[in-house]
Amino acid sequence: MSLGEVLPRAIFLMGPTASGKTDLAMAISERLPVELISVDSALVYRGLDIGSAKPSPEELARYPHRLIDICDPAESYSAGRFREDALAAMEEITAAGNIPLLVGGTMLYFKALLQGMAELPQADPAFRALIEARAEKEGWPALHRELEKIDPELAAELHPNHSVRIERALEVYHLTGKTMTQLRAEQECTSPLAHYRVQQLAILPRDRALLHQRIALRFERMLESGFIDEVKALRARGDLHKDLPAIRAVGYRQVWEYLDGETDFAQMREAGIAATRQLAKRQLTWLRGWPELHPIFAQDPDGKIRKFDEMLTEALKFLG
Repeated sequence: MSLGEVLPRAIFLMGPTASGKTDLAMAISERLPVELISVDSALVYRGLDIGSAKPSPEELARYPHRLIDICDPAESYSAGRFREDALAAMEEITAAGNIPLLVGGTMLYFKALLQGMAELPQADPAFRALIEARAEKEGWPALHRELEKIDPELAAELHPNHSVRIERALEVYHLTGKTMTQLRAEQECTSPLAHYRVQQLAILPRDRALLHQRIALRFERMLESGFIDEVKALRARGDLHKDLPAIRAVGYRQVWEYLDGETDFAQMREAGIAATRQLAKRQLTWLRGWPELHPIFAQDPDGKIRKFDEMLTEALKFLG
């Protein structure tokens, strides 16, 4: 690109779950020449609709999102694959003269896109067998506490039962003597995002109690809308289990365990709401100190809930 040539824009719209990101992205698309790209590790899976708060078919027809419904739930979808898919989509959108607007709450995906992916060692089957034996005996939260001592930054991002990423983090440290956080920092950023002018927005709560209320209300509405039947249909396939990444998605694992008879309805409901609140907490941990981020607060300093139009006006003013 020649000196003085204006870089193409890309917009990142982030925030915790249930904060209203999708609604704001769709409203922005009414006013700017953007095309939407989903940044959500659950929305990539077909059949995970109600529990993932996937936009409705009518919304997707009016506001198409890339990277939704691109995987079968039996597959795994990684941050590395997301990065490849998102960069390809961004290139296509830019070539068409539009602005890619990436919206979602999977912060690891945003970070992979911005900073690239560290080169990591191959799996060590013997070490993994050892870790899994320990997890069987001690439980994954105990291994999460071990990870906190080694790599507190990464541990803060992970749920204590996120077995796959806890195991991988401990394995990488065992094989390299370096934490995942160190390896990320050492990784030279080779992202083509250097050729974009990236504008980053996040919807943030001033009062987490309000966000917690929204989360509880949304989970209740999911249950009323057929979430349990959705999980029943996934179980009926016969090739899925609760340790797959798709079924580990917040809410799905809790309903799956309810259908297994491990919990009753009230316990499932409370566990689903609690898991969603923990997800929001981890997302906010990511966003705390995120560089070059323009916050859009969902409440005024006095705690009054802001009108959606006010938030939209602020976003458009920032985007210019």
